[in-house]
Amino acid sequence: MKNVLVIIPTYDERENVGPISRAVLASCPEAHILFVDDNSPDGTGALIDSLVAANRQIHVLHREEKNGLGRAYIAGFKWAIQNKYDLIFEMDADFSHNPCEIPHFIHAAETADLVIGSRYINGIRIINWPLSRLILSKGAASYVQFITGMPISDPTGGFKCFRREVLETIALDRIQSNGYSFQIEMNHTAWMKGFQIAEIPIVFEDRHSGYSKMSSTIVHEALGMVWKLAFRQGFRRSPRETRTLPAS
Repeated sequence: MKNVLVIIPTYDERENVGPISRAVLASCPEAHILFVDDNSPDGTGALIDSLVAANRQIHVLHREEKNGLGRAYIAGFKWAIQNKYDLIFEMDADFSHNPCEIPHFIHAAETADLVIGSRYINGIRIINWPLSRLILSKGAASYVQFITGMPISDPTGGFKCFRREVLETIALDRIQSNGYSFQIEMNHTAWMKGFQIAEIPIVFEDRHSGYSKMSSTIVHEALGMVWKLAFRQGFRRSPRETRTLPAS
C-alpha cells in the first residue's frame, strides 16, 4: 500500500471536518489527512486541533488569513512532498466528493500519474445543482478544451489524485491561479509535461452543509487563465513528449 495523503482545505467548515475525517479513514484506513485551514472565524481550526490530538493520522496547517484555494493546495503539496507521501489527493470538506471513491483513485493511479474524478463521464453525474451552475460548469469544460486542446472532460473538477513525482516536477510557486482555475492550470501543466492523466467517473453531490465559496471573481479568473495557459505554450495543443510511468 502506497503512502496516501488527502489534502482538505477549510474555511468555515466546522460542521464538516469531523464527519469528513471519519469518512475518509473508513474508506481508506491507511490514509493520512492534512487539513489546511485559513484561520476560519467559525472555530474550524480549533476543532481540527482536537482531531489532530486524538488521531496521529490527521494533520493540520494553520494559515493566518483566507488566501484562496490554490494557495492552500500549494501549501499542502509542499508539505506532502517534504513528508514523502506517494499519492496526494485533493478533496473538498463538504462531502460533495464522496470519500468512498478514494480506493478507486488509488487503483487508477497504478497506471496513471494524475487521476481526475469526472462528473461528465458516462453522462452527467451531479446531484442537487441548479441548472445555471451545471451550464456554467459544462460550458467551462468545453471552453477549456476548445482553447487549449486538453482532452479532459472535467478540467475544473477538484477531486483528484497526484503521484508525488508530478508535483515534484511542477514549479509550484509559479502556479498563478487561486480559484477554480487552479484546477485547470494544474491539469494543463501536468499534461504539457507529458504525464499520463486518467479520468474516472464520480458522482458529485452539492455540499451537505456550510456555504459555497463560488463568486464572479473566481469565474472571471478562470476565463482569463485559459488564454494565459494557451499563450504560455505558444498555443501548442499537445505535449511534446509522453513520460514513462514510474514503476509501482
